[in-house]
Parts: sequence; structure tokens; C-alpha cells
Amino acid sequence: MLLRHAALGLVLGLSMLGTSPLMAQSEAIESHHQLRARRVLLISVDGLHAVDLDKYVAAHPHSALAGLTGHGLTYTNAYTPTPSDSFPGILALTTGGTPYSTGIFYDDKWDRSLLPSPQQIAGGQANVPGTEVLMAENLDKGYPNFLGDPTTYAGASAIDVAALPLDPVTKQPVWPHNHLRVNTIFEVIHQAGHRTAWTDKHPAYEMLNGPSGKGIDDLYTPEINAPNPATPGNDYTGTITGVQFYDTLKVNAVLWQIHGKDHTGTTHPGVPAIFGMNFQSVSVGQKLAGDGYTDAMGDPSVGLESSLDFVDTSLGKMVDALKDQGLYDSTLVIITAKHGQSPVDPNAVNRIDDGLYTSILAAAGVPEAFHMADDFCMIWLQDQSKTAAAVAALDTPANRKALGIARISAGADITTKYKNPLTDSRTPDIIVLSSTGVIYTGGSKIAEHGGSSEDDTHVALLVSMPQVKAKRIHALVQTTEVAPTILRSLGLDPDALQAIEIEHTPTLPAAF
Repeated sequence: MLLRHAALGLVLGLSMLGTSPLMAQSEAIESHHQLRARRVLLISVDGLHAVDLDKYVAAHPHSALAGLTGHGLTYTNAYTPTPSDSFPGILALTTGGTPYSTGIFYDDKWDRSLLPSPQQIAGGQANVPGTEVLMAENLDKGYPNFLGDPTTYAGASAIDVAALPLDPVTKQPVWPHNHLRVNTIFEVIHQAGHRTAWTDKHPAYEMLNGPSGKGIDDLYTPEINAPNPATPGNDYTGTITGVQFYDTLKVNAVLWQIHGKDHTGTTHPGVPAIFGMNFQSVSVGQKLAGDGYTDAMGDPSVGLESSLDFVDTSLGKMVDALKDQGLYDSTLVIITAKHGQSPVDPNAVNRIDDGLYTSILAAAGVPEAFHMADDFCMIWLQDQSKTAAAVAALDTPANRKALGIARISAGADITTKYKNPLTDSRTPDIIVLSSTGVIYTGGSKIAEHGGSSEDDTHVALLVSMPQVKAKRIHALVQTTEVAPTILRSLGLDPDALQAIEIEHTPTLPAAF
């Protein structure tokens, strides 16, 4: 693999020499069209808070991030939807919607209407409606052994059909893209006749193809949880060096695409109109015991600083490639995060076994169908008529303290943000928001995401083009506003996104 990286660098370096000033001139965009672009490079640095971006730029005035900020709109009060997980986060950026319209609450969730997968049935689960829908490494062919080379995974081709839940009527497998209720920017841009590409951390991210299943022309999804040969017993998230090696695979894919090739560098279909990737390095640097932040002010540890430096260097390579190919002036670069990470303050960490939820509810005679807990908890009940009893069981002084509960949401409080769990097959019956610092884990990680805390949801958002005058915008914005902004920058109609029609999501202020 290291040889592949070296070869890639050599080939890219040689190809860059052939760029002419005429190409750069022909790709220029008139400066009075502030965010009018021919292509968009979308980057999610998972876990990157607004304060992380500010502190890094201030400490590294000659960095790639500082350069992009120098001619960009920096949104200082950008927030993700809740739950602040990877799937709701990336769908916010690519559909303009929250779980209300997308129907996707997490990568691990419950659906009252679907039948279990053949694998789940073979494992003893009853073949009746109501099943866990986990869309992560569990869908990969060869899981849990990851047979073959996980770095070659490309969306649907790497998914084991037997791991997919089944439609109760047709009995056909429900692919991730089938599970999404609204279309994506990739579908809209593809249908307009432009090339699309994306790279992310699981084959399950083929969900971004949208309900048509055909939104992304070049999808690359190396498995983040594949075993890392360099550190037996660990996957790529186990070490800082491991996750940087993994992210480099995706960086190389983007560099090939900037040069008009596919993610393998073997064909030359042209530069996509929308493309990009997620970085895992910062998220891992925030989570690993011994790394993370050193204080409540968000000063990074050595490991986290290394992760931030790695991301900045990688972004610098992308910017250089765009410039060398004469594409920089006509490319809109957006840097944000699917989610934040909590807690920033290392002294606030409070690890709790989420198995307490199951035992407390069972003791109260209110068995759960499923719960999902990271630094908050979503609960689906076997008998929804017992929701009030479940809330009462959790809402005692002793149980609130034992579980680190800050707030319990159910009933009308749920339906102010999401569809009614009594009529929607996916909405949780109860959502528990924990106190800042609570992590539901039996392991050693020092941060997690998913909830609605400041650390979970307040993320970086930078929108950059060379002709933009640098500006800091302090208005409250949502990351859902990125999707319509992308379409409008490409001259396409944001209302082509179904979530925009449902949730009336605006474009980012000051973008146009």
C-alpha cells in the first residue's frame, strides 16, 4: 500500500507539470458571482468544532486552513442536527434535512416495520416486523473477518445482501439507499448531467446514492473498522498513525479525482461537479485515551495536534492540486463536520454502562425493543402504551444520577422535532439527553458524539473561494443549509431537494 501512495505522488506530480496558464484562465469565474462555481469540494472533518478551527488558524497563520479562511465565509455559530451522529450529519449536508424528513436517526437504530435480515433470522431473531437496522461494518462482505482487501470497497459491491433487513411486503432486501426517504444533492447534480463522487468510512454510505440508488458515479468506501495489519488486534481507529494511514487512502482518491480520474487513478472520466470525503483523524484523536484535549479551553494534546496537522497538510495537497490543474478559481471548497465530540473538558468525562437502561426498564415491567446510547440514548419500547411508565422509571433521583440524565424527552416533546413515534416506524419513543461529559461505554474512550450538547453540535463551517472577501458570520446557522447552498452555487435549484420542500431549509446567509 505504501508503494501505491508513492506511485500516486509521482504520477500526480508529473501530471501537474502539464497544466497551462490558459487552462487556469479559462476556468476563472467572474468575481461578482460570489459563490458561483463549476464544482464543489465538500470536506467533513468529523469532530471539528468551531473553536478547533479558530484556534488552529490563529496558531498556524500560514496553514492551508488559514489560507482558505483568508478568502472564505467562516460561520462561527454553525450547528448540526440532533442526533449529532455521522449519518444524520452527512445527510444534513447532502439532503438539507434532519431526521424529520430523512427518517435516519443513527447508523444503529430500530425500525418497527421492517423484517430482520436473513442473518438475524438465522441467529434466532423472530421473523416478525420490528428489527435493529445497523448500517456500519456489519453490512460488509466477510464481516466480522473482513475477507479480502477492505481498502478496495466501493459501496454496494462490498455489502452482503444477507445482512440487509427485509421489506415486510416484498420480502426484498432494504439497501441503505432504500432506507433514505428523500433525495440527495448527488442525485440532483447527477440528473443535471454532471459527474458526482464521494468517499467515506463504510460501504453503507452507498445510502448517499439516494432513493434512486444512482446518485454517485464514483463511490469509494474503504472500511474504517477493518483490521489494521500494522497493529494486530486493532482496526484503523486504534491509533493516530493507523487512522492517518486510512485517511490517506481517501485523500489520494480525491487527488485522483481533481486530476479528472476515478478514485483508483485508472480511468479518466473528468473532474466531478461534486466530490469530497470525510476525515476520521480528528475524531479518533479526540476519542483515544491519552489524547483528546488538555483542558476545558480546547487546547489539543500532542496526538490531537498531530491529527489536525495531518488534515491541514492533506487539505494543502488538495488546494495545490486544484491550482496546478487550473481549477482553483472555479471550485467552491466547503469544510465542516458531520458532528462534534463531547466532552472537550477532559475533567468532565463520566463513563457509564448503558446496560443500566435495559435493567431499569425491565425491572419496571417496561421492556425495551432496542436502545442506542453513545453520549445520549434513544429508546424504542416493545409496548408503546407504556411510554409514560418508562419515563417514570427513568425519572427518579437515583436513576437520573446513575445514568447521568439531564433531560428526558417523550410524547409531545418528541413530536416538536420529529414525527410521531405512534405513527412513524422509526422515531424513538424516548430520547434521553445526558449531562455533558457522560459517555455510555465500558471502554476507555474519552469522548463520544450523538447528543445535543454544545460540544456535540457546534461545529466548524468554512465556505471558501478565491474571489470571496473574508468574513466572519455570527448568525446562528444549521449544517442543513450547506446542501441548498451547494446546489445554488452550481446554478441548480435547491427546491429540487425533497427535504428542502419539507423543512423549508434556506441557503447560508451572505453566501449569495
